Amino acid sequence: MTITYDDFAKVDIRVGRITRAEPYPEARKPAYKLWVDFGGEIGEKRSSAQITRHYTPEGLIGRQVMAVVNFPPRQIGKVMSEVLVLGVPDAEGEVVLLGPGQDVPLGGRMF
Repeated sequence: MTITYDDFAKVDIRVGRITRAEPYPEARKPAYKLWVDFGGEIGEKRSSAQITRHYTPEGLIGRQVMAVVNFPPRQIGKVMSEVLVLGVPDAEGEVVLLGPGQDVPLGGRMF
């Protein structure tokens, strides 16, 4: 399936910084609850992510990540996920987070 640039431009992908991360024991698969700060325009949003293989809650604090910020909120178990934090699978299918290669201003839009 091909899409146009206009289709791609509808997806709002921004950089945020993880400010808080907690285990999510109620999740069906091992996951963390995340709080991600996108700066003034968007603010802090919640998400959950199945990233327990490569990350600890303590190690996630302060990490910049990329996330889709214009999906409607989605209930995932007991957590209302407001953004989709992006990652790619490693060779074993475990998620590795996507983020900028250097520190950038919060809320910056990918284009």
